[in-house]
Amino acid sequence: MSPVSAVPAAPSAEALAHFQRAFGFETDCWDVHDAFSRELRDFVLLDVRSHALYERGHVPGAVSLPHGKITEGKMAVYPKDTLFVVYCAGPHCNGAHRGAIRLAALGRPVKLMIGGLTGWIDEGFEVASGTAAAA
Repeated sequence: MSPVSAVPAAPSAEALAHFQRAFGFETDCWDVHDAFSRELRDFVLLDVRSHALYERGHVPGAVSLPHGKITEGKMAVYPKDTLFVVYCAGPHCNGAHRGAIRLAALGRPVKLMIGGLTGWIDEGFEVASGTAAAA
């Protein structure tokens, strides 16, 4: 028996519920790129890495707000129902999860962009540099 099959798969109904629920917590690079390409900006994309990393390269249209700086005061400029999408370097980084936790603790709607900047680059999407959108 392989390590893959050593633990049986969840029943189909449970798997369906699990994977459907995941979309309430995450989105991906393609969906963010598609929304921005069509000027459907009904969310704020937060790059939660350091300002220095943001300056070296970030998703165009993202706002720089390191996860440790997410506070009620910083978020006060956004309506309470603003949806935030957070990302960090990529799957090897937990900064996006830290940012999502801080936003959720403040009662803010939040999703994680899976893949982060690494996923964005892997998809061949444009990367911007500079400080224009820093918060």
